[in-house]
Amino acid sequence: MTLKPTKDIAATLGKNKKDKILVGFALENENEINNAKDKLNRKNLDFIILNSMNDKGAGFNSDTNKITIFDNKEKKSEFKIKHKNLVAIDIIDKLEKYL
Repeated sequence: MTLKPTKDIAATLGKNKKDKILVGFALENENEINNAKDKLNRKNLDFIILNSMNDKGAGFNSDTNKITIFDNKEKKSEFKIKHKNLVAIDIIDKLEKYL
C-alpha cells in the first residue's frame, strides 16, 4: 500500500470557518500543553481537547481518559481521569457554556 499525504483538514476548516465553532483534538505524549496550544492557534480552532498519553489509565486500550480543554481565549479547563462516556459529557458541557 502506498500512502499519500493529505491536506490538513482542521487547518483548512480553520481558514474558512467564518462564524462556525471549530474543535480539534490533540493526542500528545511530549510537550503536551505547548503542542496543543500551538495546534489551537496554528489551525485557528476555538477549542482543542488535549488527550494525555502520560497518565496511567488514559488514552488507548482503556475505558478511561484524562483531558484538558483549551479555548482560543487562553482559558484552560482540566478534568480528572474518568470513564470515556463521562469525558464526552464534559466536552459537550464545555461547548454548551461557550455558546
